[in-house]
Amino acid sequence: MGNLFCCVQVDQSTVAIKERFGKFEDVLEPGCHCLPWFLGSQLAGHLSLRLQQLDVRCETKTKDNVFVNVVASIQYRALADKANDAFYKLSNTRTQIQAYVFDVIRASVPKLNLDDAFEQKNEIARAVEEELEKAMSAYGYEIVQTLIVDIEPDEHVKRAMNEINAAARMRVAANEKAEAEKILQIKRAEGEAESKYLSGLGIARQRQAIVDGLRDSVLGFSVNVPGTTAKDVMDMVLVTQYFDTMKEIGAASKSSAVFIPHGPGAVRDIATQIRDGLLQGSHANQ
Repeated sequence: MGNLFCCVQVDQSTVAIKERFGKFEDVLEPGCHCLPWFLGSQLAGHLSLRLQQLDVRCETKTKDNVFVNVVASIQYRALADKANDAFYKLSNTRTQIQAYVFDVIRASVPKLNLDDAFEQKNEIARAVEEELEKAMSAYGYEIVQTLIVDIEPDEHVKRAMNEINAAARMRVAANEKAEAEKILQIKRAEGEAESKYLSGLGIARQRQAIVDGLRDSVLGFSVNVPGTTAKDVMDMVLVTQYFDTMKEIGAASKSSAVFIPHGPGAVRDIATQIRDGLLQGSHANQ
């Protein structure tokens, strides 16, 4: 109906290309326009000024011979003041952008190792954007943003990279575990040394107390019982200790059998053996 009354409507964020007798004449802004078709004027088409996005997947090879798929996201739009160039100069804008992206990525990524490619995504995106901006501005398009959204190595490569990372972490964990065990062993050894040292001090004090007790007993018995000698007192002490030991062996449950000579003369024999041993030890020290 609009064409019948020589009127056309252009929507918002869109421009229309007006031709007269097949030649470009004007760019129609959004709104209503008169288009006298009987004078040779016609509408060649519409051009969107909205921001558009193109995702490009490019397969290439890194410097260390790993094939990867690089996914680039290109955001672009047509310029209103160059609408005639954007409409007439390119027949397929998306294919043209894709070709430039392929060219830049396949020239940049092969210079980098796989790890460097992951780290330098921004540099790759900047190189793509600069090349596209320089090329597409001549066709009436503006490159708003270029992003490298993903770098996908082969599945086997990703598995190998994960295994390398896992092995490195396990090696660190093993070192930490060994270091912890080393610390525990050192602390345990230090504890055992301290325990043995304290045990030695306790035994020394115990023996000193026994010696002091025996000395006091001998002296006290000699004073209270005239005519007794130190030998008599020691024999009596040994007899007492002997019977206390026998009592403890008999009273203890689940005790092992101990075969020792028993009789009135056995105590004297034991005392004689102990005395002789002490005398031999004292003579050896002299």
